[in-house]
Amino acid sequence: MAPVARFRSVVVDCPEPRALARFYAQVGGGTPDEEDPDWVVLQVPGGPRVAFQRVPELTPPEWPRSDRNAQQFHLDFDGGATWEEMDAAHEKVLALGAKPLDLEDREKKDFMVYADPAGHPFCLCRIEHT
Repeated sequence: MAPVARFRSVVVDCPEPRALARFYAQVGGGTPDEEDPDWVVLQVPGGPRVAFQRVPELTPPEWPRSDRNAQQFHLDFDGGATWEEMDAAHEKVLALGAKPLDLEDREKKDFMVYADPAGHPFCLCRIEHT
């Protein structure tokens, strides 16, 4: 079946587009196009475009709640194939301003959940490379 349209971007609402684009550029790579302070685009190398759109009064989701202000999406990042790589990625995202949301049972689940500086959840996933 032919697609109706080509996928273009994931758009993230946030109060400070430049700051959040820079955060994700440090996590996933790329250089944000910061020409417009209300709409910043980050082309992730080998991945999608992620755009950050200014929403001054954003109320971030309350992870993992679904009854109020539920999570609408989250981003997953390959944190490495080993727990040593995951631990290094964990320390780096914390240094960038991420906040841990769920680090329990990580070996069983193979992921850890964080909030970005605007409060959106994202995951570092342990991916075994083949």
